[in-house]
This record gives sequence, structure tokens and C-alpha cells, in this order.
Amino acid sequence: MTQHEAVDVVVIGGGQAGLAAGYHLRRAGLDFVVLDAGTAPGGAWRQTWDSLHLFSPAAYSSLPGRPMPPQPGETYPDAAHVVAYLTAYEQRYDLPVHRPVRVTGVHRDGERLRVETDSGTWRARAVVSATGTWSRPFVPAVPGRTEYQGTQLHTVEYRRPSDFAGRKVIVVGGGNSGAQIAADLAYGSDLTWTTLREPRYLADDIDGRALFDHATARRRALDEGRTDTGGVASLGDIVAVPPVRAARDAGLLKPQPMFARLTETGVERPDGTTAEADAIIWCTGFRPALSHLAPLGLRGPRGHVPTTNTQAVGEPRLHLLGYGDWTGPASATLIGVGRPARDAARAIAELLG
Repeated sequence: MTQHEAVDVVVIGGGQAGLAAGYHLRRAGLDFVVLDAGTAPGGAWRQTWDSLHLFSPAAYSSLPGRPMPPQPGETYPDAAHVVAYLTAYEQRYDLPVHRPVRVTGVHRDGERLRVETDSGTWRARAVVSATGTWSRPFVPAVPGRTEYQGTQLHTVEYRRPSDFAGRKVIVVGGGNSGAQIAADLAYGSDLTWTTLREPRYLADDIDGRALFDHATARRRALDEGRTDTGGVASLGDIVAVPPVRAARDAGLLKPQPMFARLTETGVERPDGTTAEADAIIWCTGFRPALSHLAPLGLRGPRGHVPTTNTQAVGEPRLHLLGYGDWTGPASATLIGVGRPARDAARAIAELLG
């Protein structure tokens, strides 16, 4: 196994969180590398469905130091525009990204952490884990899943409505992905949208700008010992982006209660009635991609690593970035990841002296 030189910091993941970490580590004067499992820049944005757009205008979707340029003809940039922006960002700051490199384990090794990968070993004084959630799609253990003979796929595998033209499709999930993919399929497929509860739309005038402000206000309240405002979840589950709003207002998004089980040819409802389905799309969320941290023995409730801000409670040389509010307010978003990335870099610089 190749032994690489020792560095101050290894950043695991080259998506938006990893790049934000790299920006602030560079400003802190630290020696670091970014290890990315992808074959090209852009992180998870390279793997989304064709019609996906941001919740916010470009000006409110930027990483630290470099504003995202607007996309001509679009208020809310699409995924391809985000990939182009992240690619230019990486080049602009000459970030030392190595790819494709898949990290297999992080181990304690005396005064350093040993980062083992499929292309060698790095030894670092600190590690930033920024692998996100996209590589760990979650599908609930619904009875009959192995009996169903039709097509099953998760959000990560869905690409375009033409793949399901004229087919009976059940979309499962009442969050943003479920609503957006259901809206995508509403016009050319025989759609059934299934949710655990009645979908909760945010007000039509709320987008990512307001969500970031709300998440930040919640974190400030918690830090100051005030009453929990409930965060973004208190506002609703679905941002009414234009395609979702259009399909909803046209009466094409009519949620149905969750089915009880899958059959060979479709689903069975709680009342015993059945429905046929050619395909089922599970828009049922993700879990943090943290298997590379297993050797450190830090796993806590719900698969999370307990943290104080971004710093792991059980290993002060490790910071986690971009997995959700538990690693910084709105840290899984482009605009939200900058502040916790800055704080993590400062904490690492202080730790390393």
C-alpha cells in the first residue's frame, strides 16, 4: 500500500462541504489534502435527476469567497450549473483534491490519525469528514419488498419522466424529493403519490434564503439558552418550487395514505384493497455516510457521531461537516456550509497550535 506524506489535515469528500473546508483551511495556513471518491468535481450534484433546481437564487447559493454567478434564464439554477460552479471554485482556489480516492477507514495512530484508502495511506494531525448522505440512500423495511416484481428505485437512481411515460408509478415520500419527482411524473405517467402524512407545504414565497435564516436563528436561540424555535421543520416539509406549485395547483398532486405492503404486482392498502404498479420510486431520504469512521468507535444515536458544533466529542482531532443541522445550521446546503467550515478550520488551527 502506498504511503503518502504526512499532512496537517485530511478532508474526506470533495463536494460542497469539502471545498468549503478546503477554502478555510487554506486561509488558516494549514497543509491539507481533499480526498474525493468521485471521478470529477461536483459532488452529489453530478448524480441528480435532470429537472432538479436549487431552492434559492444563485446569489444565495454561494460557497465562501466566490459568489455563484446567475444562470441565464433561470431564477433558481439547475444541477448542471451547480456542478460548473463547484468545478470553477475548486480550480479558482487551486484546492489539492485527489480523485478518485475512496477512504476505507480512519484509525488512531499515536499523535496522528491514519487515513486508509484504496490508493494509499495518509497520516494527518486532524481529519474533516465531509462525505454527506447521497451515497447512503434509505429504503424502509416495508413488508413484501422482496416479493414485488416491478421496478424499484430510490431518489438517487431517478433521472427523467420519459423513462416512465405511460406507466403506473408510485412515488413514496412526502418531503422535497418526493414532491419534486411526483411533479416531474404527474403529466406523462399514471402517478400515485404516497405519503405517511398529509404533505406540509411551506408558504409559496419561502425559498432557501428564508430557510437558512430560520435555521441560523434556531441555532442562535439554542446557543443562548432560549426556547427552541423548531427550526426549518416547524415551517413545513416541502418548498413549493415552481414545478411543484404548478402541479399542485393543477390538481395533479393528490397524496394517498401509505400502503401496508407490497405484492408481486403492486401494493396492498391498509383496508385490504390493492393497486397495480409498474414502478415504485422510494423518496425516503438518506443516512450519513460514516462507515469510514467505524474504526474510531464514535457511533451514537441514529447513526450520528456525537459532536460539539462540528467537533467529535470522542475524538477532538475529527470534525464532521455538512451532514445536517447537527453539524451546523443548514450545513448540508451551499449557503449554510460556509460558517461551520470556517469554525472547523479555526478549531483545527487552534488545536494544532
